[in-house]
Amino acid sequence: MLNQAARYYPILRALKKRGVLKSESVLEIGAGPTGLGQFRKLRFIGCDVLFPTTPAWPMVPVIASAGALPFRDKSFSVVIISDVLEHIPADVRSTIIRESLRVTREFAVFGFPCGQTAQESDRKLFEVYTHKGYKPPIWLQEHLLAAFPEPSIFDDVKGWDITSFGNESIRFHSWMMRMEMHRLFNYFIKASILLVPRLLELLLRKMDSPPYYRHIFVLERAGE
Repeated sequence: MLNQAARYYPILRALKKRGVLKSESVLEIGAGPTGLGQFRKLRFIGCDVLFPTTPAWPMVPVIASAGALPFRDKSFSVVIISDVLEHIPADVRSTIIRESLRVTREFAVFGFPCGQTAQESDRKLFEVYTHKGYKPPIWLQEHLLAAFPEPSIFDDVKGWDITSFGNESIRFHSWMMRMEMHRLFNYFIKASILLVPRLLELLLRKMDSPPYYRHIFVLERAGE
């Protein structure tokens, strides 16, 4: 739960900065059953290849592949794709990026764990799970199948202004993921999200320091 807060809060700040938080024209690719709706009651379209549990309000669920989105060009004000590209084979990632940019009118937000050092931290986390006798979660198993994306993934993207910032220090991320193995810690975080979300967000912002586990990229249509 804290891991999700750490990656969604900066995305929500990016949306707020661009005046999108009151818009209903938002698509999240790879949203899972909750997506950004856990942290902002903003109606949005959530797209995924399947939903393992019933999708939660305020998301409007759509089952579809990120590589072939069933939407017209420029259908949404913003497209969000968070912690998805690292699960995609490297030779397919450019297709996912093109599709994401095709369906947005204004900007797209991409977030993903970035680079070899970040992936090595997940490799060590995998070893912690197995050492403790726990089955590593599917997402963690998938993190070890292909090299994490690099910032250069956007080098061939033309016609877009790109800004980026780091999210979660690797040290903090490693600590957080170990703590999330404990049920009481997760209960505490869930209560914090409900009762003191601004304080939690402030604390998480202080954890955004290099070397970063994740980078977030905002692509805006050039000249708009």
